[in-house]
Amino acid sequence: MTRPEWAPEGIDISVPNAARMYDYSLGGFHNFAADREMVEKVVAMAPNARQIGLANRAFLGRAVRRLVAGGVRQFLDVGSGIPTLASTHEVAQQADPRARVMYVDIDSVAVAHGRAILADNPNADVMLGDVRAPDDIVRDPAVSGLLDFTEPIAVLLIAVLHFVPDSDDPAGIVRRFREAVKPGSFVVVSHGSPPPQREEDAEKVSSVYQKTSTPLHLRSSDEIRGLLAGLEIVEPGVVPVTDWHPEPEDAGTEQRPEVLAAVGRKP
Repeated sequence: MTRPEWAPEGIDISVPNAARMYDYSLGGFHNFAADREMVEKVVAMAPNARQIGLANRAFLGRAVRRLVAGGVRQFLDVGSGIPTLASTHEVAQQADPRARVMYVDIDSVAVAHGRAILADNPNADVMLGDVRAPDDIVRDPAVSGLLDFTEPIAVLLIAVLHFVPDSDDPAGIVRRFREAVKPGSFVVVSHGSPPPQREEDAEKVSSVYQKTSTPLHLRSSDEIRGLLAGLEIVEPGVVPVTDWHPEPEDAGTEQRPEVLAAVGRKP
């Protein structure tokens, strides 16, 4: 397998990774053959997989636009993947050029490309970090140098907590981010969930992800609600990503119960 010139040294390009698989699903180019092959396996088992990814990205855009409209100007996007194709900084800064965005991802390919993409953007940056170590993230000088923790911050955990097993305490991860930000801040979550009528498909997809560096852990709506304990879940609650404040252009979009979404406000 030939290593692309843009791939950082030390990355095993033969092992698929969720961030690069998501990039490929969205039509991006920052991925390896192993990532593309794994996505095609997922699509073969669940033909609507790409639509699920697009619906998740559309939810991100709607949530960010609503938060900016509500006065939020700072975003900490953890598990962001590669910041391209309608990513947080594009949406937020289109609404307000002063909006500041810090991306965090565990994949060095995502971080390397993020730095290249954001090189000329003084209000956005990216760092290597692990969602399972929230204290290390919020205390990092790169984060505190860009984001002001005396003002509201939206912590985005978009399609990342379903890669965190119960043994790593996903609720505790959300709690630590909640504790780090001031009242009036938000935590935005999207999370894979096994819809009852398609449970067999969900099990097949999960089995594929077990062969990647990022195994999948699907959770129910009650479990996702539990992750947001201590936050006020804003309307419409924990719902399919397609049902969270759909916009006129979303009319006719098929419901995607495979991924649930919620936004919590710190009181």
